[in-house]
Amino acid sequence: MKKRVLVVEDYEDTRILLRFMIERFGYSVIEAAGPYEALDKAAEFMPDLILMDIGMPLLDGLSVAQLIHDKKTNKLVPIIAVTAFSDIKDEALKAGCADVIYKPVHPEQLKEVLDRYAGEAAVH
Repeated sequence: MKKRVLVVEDYEDTRILLRFMIERFGYSVIEAAGPYEALDKAAEFMPDLILMDIGMPLLDGLSVAQLIHDKKTNKLVPIIAVTAFSDIKDEALKAGCADVIYKPVHPEQLKEVLDRYAGEAAVH
């Protein structure tokens, strides 16, 4: 069974690009276009990894990460902050994110993160 990655991104073109790369690396993708959809899909699909956009309207990705980790069922799911903000790493780690990748996302960097946090050898 393929590992599932929840991609939380409010820009459709970025979601499409991430989906293409993630599927190319052998993972299945669940998409959420915003923070509240992310909360619902995290609970429904129990992904192996979450890629969380930080700059979203209504509720930022760090707040969503904290809400997901507050739920007993998703407490151990690694969340990777995906952002263009270069100074967010410390704040993201404090919010419960396991790591940060920066936009524009490069395929090699994405593959490394996917394999490290959701690959067969990953332990949650």
